[in-house]
Amino acid sequence: MCGIAGQVRGDGRPVARETIEKMCSAMRHRGPDSRGLHLDGPASIAIQRLRVIDLATGDQPIYNEDRSIAVVLNGEIYNFRELRERLTRAGHKFRTEGDTEVIVHLYEDLGDACVKELHGMFAFALWESKRGRLLLARDRVGKKPLLYSQRGGCLSFASEMSALTADPEVPRDVDLNAVDAYLGAGYVPHPDSIFRGVRKLPPGSVLSWEDDRTEVNRYWRLNYGTKPTIGSAPEVHEEIREQLTRAVERRMIADVPLGAFLSGGIDSGAVVAAMARTSAAPVKTFSIGFENAEHSELPRARLIAERYGTDHHEFILKPDALLVLPSVVRHYGEPFADTSAVPSFYVSKIAAEHVTVALNGDGGDESFAGYHRYRAQARASRLDFVPRPLRRLAGRALPTAGGATSMQRARRFAQLVAASPDRRHEQLMSAISFETRAALYSNDFQAATGLPRHAEAIEGSWRAATGPDLTGRLLEVDFNTYLPDDLCAKIDIATMAHSLEARSPFLDHELLEFAASLPSEMKMHGGESKVALRMALRDWLPSEVLDGPKRGFGMPSASDWLRGELRQPVTEILLDPVSLGRGYFSEAALSGLLADHVSRRHDRGQELWTLTMLELWHREFVDGVAAPASL
Repeated sequence: MCGIAGQVRGDGRPVARETIEKMCSAMRHRGPDSRGLHLDGPASIAIQRLRVIDLATGDQPIYNEDRSIAVVLNGEIYNFRELRERLTRAGHKFRTEGDTEVIVHLYEDLGDACVKELHGMFAFALWESKRGRLLLARDRVGKKPLLYSQRGGCLSFASEMSALTADPEVPRDVDLNAVDAYLGAGYVPHPDSIFRGVRKLPPGSVLSWEDDRTEVNRYWRLNYGTKPTIGSAPEVHEEIREQLTRAVERRMIADVPLGAFLSGGIDSGAVVAAMARTSAAPVKTFSIGFENAEHSELPRARLIAERYGTDHHEFILKPDALLVLPSVVRHYGEPFADTSAVPSFYVSKIAAEHVTVALNGDGGDESFAGYHRYRAQARASRLDFVPRPLRRLAGRALPTAGGATSMQRARRFAQLVAASPDRRHEQLMSAISFETRAALYSNDFQAATGLPRHAEAIEGSWRAATGPDLTGRLLEVDFNTYLPDDLCAKIDIATMAHSLEARSPFLDHELLEFAASLPSEMKMHGGESKVALRMALRDWLPSEVLDGPKRGFGMPSASDWLRGELRQPVTEILLDPVSLGRGYFSEAALSGLLADHVSRRHDRGQELWTLTMLELWHREFVDGVAAPASL
């Protein structure tokens, strides 16, 4: 696991070594063990390496036999041993014992199609000096990030925004449409970024640069449309266990200590169970909990830890944990509103004190329909037989409101019923609703951007979805939007901030393809989620874990903290003349949100958190001013 960076110039001018060194220094936390640079006139690729596999000979860049091809890799190639054997038989010579070297030799044989042979999580940069050609590639799911900026015949790239913007030529003009997208989703959807001049390479894609011409191509998509004949339910359950076990075994290849995040849920519990069946030593597990026992999953995590005799570590998150927010903002590089970034940051810090690699349960919900919103969609869809005009009338009669009272829940459900399935998903996924954003925006902001936009990333993904039914389409849309841009970004940044490598067995592409091929009723049926996965794990996990209510990994206390310890600093941040001077929001509307929340008329915790993270990001990346000490 590492951070990569580089630059190519179409004007023939040599790349400044000082620029590449600065880009590397900005992401030293991703790879503190070594730095490697390849300078070739108008091109350079570089890496900050975290040594995980092949500690002695694996430092990068890695070259082919005549050193005409150089590569730097962020991530792991899990099938490198099989590929190495095949390439050796074909006559290729290897100088290292690690995984990166297979990429240069595969490229010699297959060109850009080499990515299709790689089983793993990766973002890599390859420079072919004979052709003057750069190839950037990102893994199928988007587990590893890759940002780039192209302007005036020059292309720069890096694993993190702070590294990319260390190149002084990269423009920092804020994209106001991306601000709206962030406020709607809680993140900036790919391929856009918060800066107009910076793009994200989409998951499952390659970018080639040659003679100052750039081309981006997609090499893999997860297909939800094909439903092959499957075996009996017991055979499916056995296949799930076998697929998950293989995925875990692949991710236990390491020359450094490894462990696992254990949230107390089904997915992380399944990963720990599979690890325990493979590992000769007790698995090291790490959990985060909250003071409010009603929202904490620590008791369930302990049940799993006790069953498998793990070396278990716990941490209780309290309000003072938010002192880490400035660091979170700095590492994410874009405004990011997922509250679970904070516990993820802390559990990564704890784990990094004991291990270098940590497995997690990310991806289980997207493959086996684990989110509450899928059930909400199913309930709302039962009323689709009612003519839309009548459903819209009901939605207008009970306008949307925040909060959790019975009437407020009824209002939100009425709004869902009134909407089309794609709009329902947008509503359920919104950080700040379309209507609330319209009320918040100043006249100047609306003049610059137009009215708030609906979630264009969701709309586009919905139109392209291949799933044959509602559940399949929901899973496919989340896989192509929320998973890479929120979950994968969150865990990559949180772990790499502490020089920790995260691996996600449920995001193994073979397991993903198998899960996508299963009929939807094996994922959600009669109000029960993860039907087949739960049955497959009956012998692996306690019933308290399998049958208990789902709890997210966010901070359930955030809304209360915004009424207590954080009330004053958040108010000062949002109503500060500097914040208001950006011209985005109406001061009266912001004051109204704060008053609503403090008075408990409505729960505006998510909206206030989202707005606060946006302002903290501006202070860090636009103003260059540190966050207030109270945060």
